[in-house]
Amino acid sequence: MSARARLRRSAAVAFVSAITAGSALLLTACDPSADANAAKSGSAAPSAATGSPSAPASAAPSASASASTTASPSAPTSPSSSVSAPTDRPSATPTKAALNLTKGTGLTISNGTRYVVMDGKVVDFGTVVRDLAWSPDGKHAAFIDGNGNLETADPDGSHKVLVAKAPSGVTWSHPTWQVFTPTADESLGYLKPKNNLLFTADDHGALRLFGVPAQAGATPQPLSLGTFSDDNVKPLPETGNQWLNAGGRFGSAAYANKNDGQVYLRDDYLRQQGAAVSKGSQPDLSDEGDLVFVRSVGGHDHLFTKTGGYNGPERDITPKATVDYTEPTFSPDGATIAFRAPDGIYTMPAKGGTPKKVSDTVGLPAFRG
Repeated sequence: MSARARLRRSAAVAFVSAITAGSALLLTACDPSADANAAKSGSAAPSAATGSPSAPASAAPSASASASTTASPSAPTSPSSSVSAPTDRPSATPTKAALNLTKGTGLTISNGTRYVVMDGKVVDFGTVVRDLAWSPDGKHAAFIDGNGNLETADPDGSHKVLVAKAPSGVTWSHPTWQVFTPTADESLGYLKPKNNLLFTADDHGALRLFGVPAQAGATPQPLSLGTFSDDNVKPLPETGNQWLNAGGRFGSAAYANKNDGQVYLRDDYLRQQGAAVSKGSQPDLSDEGDLVFVRSVGGHDHLFTKTGGYNGPERDITPKATVDYTEPTFSPDGATIAFRAPDGIYTMPAKGGTPKKVSDTVGLPAFRG
């Protein structure tokens, strides 16, 4: 039996992961370097959201909802336009946005400012927060700060820990947690606990995947990207990789390659091995092993799901999209997908359905465990 066949047999166990934020592949304006440049381009505090839902929302998140959820996505705009001018300096409390229906959903939205929309309220982290990602237990956030470094913090922005500093000229993006706690029997089998942060490093256009222990002063190392042991397997691309997401009990991951436009799965149960699974970008992997990702259809970015790991069926869950849907992420139970449209953040059932607008804040959605 081939390695891939063995992996399919244990897909429900070995391929449990999650993903969200940092750079786009098939999208033309949302790569790590673009986000970083936009994040460093100014220092204004968040402003109020004004106008109709068709206009891109401001950086100012809301503490209460004041609009209905009937608004539909508007004409597409550049994804990178959502990165608001960050500031580490104290500023006034942000003005309320037009719409914030995230209360009770566990949904958070980071938009490149110090303010994070979090389950119906606004939290001031006291520093620029880009590409926020939650640990599986929801007790810690990881993000890229205003200096481009990797930090963690408690959900209220306190107890910040500087995990690692990005080298000069290198842009980090899209951190994700890789956590594994072995059972007693698994420990006897020499499986070790994992509490790592994985991310993309853009070194003058060369995109590579790195990992680092989630602790202060740790040293990032390149991720190993081994192939399956099947016959005539080509080496996996070492550069062009981005939008890494890890999750599930074993800390497997999905990522995408900017150069070949493929989504990849990476198994990290016993050893690093993986392969491409589909054409697309910006993948996220549920704890049950289902994928959601972005693919261009008829001039717009649609959301696709793929169930059952490598060889499962694919489905366009947004076949009527008339704008770009990007940056999808699964809820912890895998039942809901949050994603970004030009005018804000939407949610919809993972099996498909009508998108529901939940916030005017245009940023990166992430579900807290």
